[in-house]
Amino acid sequence: MHDELLQRHLELVLEANKKTNITRISSWDEGMVLHVQDSLLGLEELSEAPDGWYADIGTGAGYPGIPLAIETGRKTLLVDSVGKKTAILDSFIGELGLDQVSTYTGRIEDLAREHPYEFTAITARALAQLSVLMELAAPLLQLGGRLICYKANPKPSELDHALSLQDTVGLKLVSDRSFVLDDYQRRIVTFEKVKRESIQLPRKTGLAQKRPL
Repeated sequence: MHDELLQRHLELVLEANKKTNITRISSWDEGMVLHVQDSLLGLEELSEAPDGWYADIGTGAGYPGIPLAIETGRKTLLVDSVGKKTAILDSFIGELGLDQVSTYTGRIEDLAREHPYEFTAITARALAQLSVLMELAAPLLQLGGRLICYKANPKPSELDHALSLQDTVGLKLVSDRSFVLDDYQRRIVTFEKVKRESIQLPRKTGLAQKRPL
């Protein structure tokens, strides 16, 4: 059943992509590797997170959020600032019968203001540098919650900068796993929320990207 749902989701994505650009991937084989298989690389990390509400920020076509929701059955929130995308995601959710999945249209900072410290896990795939993801996730995560970052092959300087912010945002690196998918490099870098952040977060909307910590 899970495999059928994963494949049906990809079918829906490729179908929708003919009318609205929600992914740069246009072939089935590429989608199976770079969307479906890639999304499931973080399944172990999500399974290790506490039970509770999970959010996929910058979800786009619903990756990795929908595959992870299918595999885990978790209550899942797909977050994207583009209303056209979340409307398409709503249609996917209905077609797939994923009653535990919903969408949020808006900026991540606004979500943190509306639902502070309510999430036990956050995923982010190809969204921003690690330090920005840490800042955005910190005011969303409960203590013990996990930030699961899907990265291509971050430079050592990116990881070093992220590690320097751990105390500031209350997140601690707990795992860093590397994979190869066909010829593509992938790392799953995971942080745990271990204490409240020492600065006021979220900052003004957009500052995390414009003026990173």
